[in-house]
Amino acid sequence: MQRKKPTLKTRAENPFMQLAIDEALAGIAKGHGGPFGSVVVKDGTPVGRGHNRVLSDVDSTAHGEIAAIRDAERRLKTHDLTGCVLYTTGEPCPMCLFACLWANIDRVYYGCTIADNSLLGFRDERFDDLTGGREKLRDYLSCIDRPACLELFGHYRDNAHTTY
Repeated sequence: MQRKKPTLKTRAENPFMQLAIDEALAGIAKGHGGPFGSVVVKDGTPVGRGHNRVLSDVDSTAHGEIAAIRDAERRLKTHDLTGCVLYTTGEPCPMCLFACLWANIDRVYYGCTIADNSLLGFRDERFDDLTGGREKLRDYLSCIDRPACLELFGHYRDNAHTTY
């Protein structure tokens, strides 16, 4: 079921994070999955985009970060994303975090934290515990534009959605 894509009151300060938010809103409006949108940027230009498609693709691995990485690799015709950064609306789950490392993405900027994800019913913290946490990666991960992403998460929480 297609829903109307809303306009949020809070805009991200970083234009690439705003693109990630817009990508997430498009996915939510289409009923594809959670409030997770991602953009891969190289040399100041977006080269890959994706949003969560877990529900629409019936694929537990169809997270926004994975979709954006796959899109960037197709467009750049390489599996090596050295020189790229990723912007994503929620702190990556362990699977997506390791996919970013595997793809050689230089840095990850996220909006909402793992704790924020759990407020929506996502269980990322549980999997973090299994992998020993992410303290050693704090120089790799940076939280930006959290207020804008929290509004996005609030929109998702307050509207009809499927918890998975």
